[in-house]
Amino acid sequence: MEEKKRTSLGLDENVEGALAYLLIWLTGILLLLLEKESDFVRFHAMQSTITFLAITVINIIFRAIPFFGWILGSLVTLVGLILWILGMVKAYQGEYYKFPIVGEIAEKQVKSFNI
Repeated sequence: MEEKKRTSLGLDENVEGALAYLLIWLTGILLLLLEKESDFVRFHAMQSTITFLAITVINIIFRAIPFFGWILGSLVTLVGLILWILGMVKAYQGEYYKFPIVGEIAEKQVKSFNI
């Protein structure tokens, strides 16, 4: 049986990776600042931050548009909910699961800036 890796914060990597999605971009930013060793956790924290900040901004813009904006905002919220659940599940399973578009950006950011 494989021993689970621990992070610099003392949690199992998969648990901390899942926590990166818990409070959407807020926990993503928090773990980017606090986690110093685990690239796995930093990847999921970066992916969470980029994904959910973008969804938040898009939602604010759409909600300002009467009627159709509300419909589009609701669809974006639904996509966000699906990504939120998917991100937590995949991180908890120990997978480096990349969301479309954002996953590549997150991976490059973590590797190049060594946050």
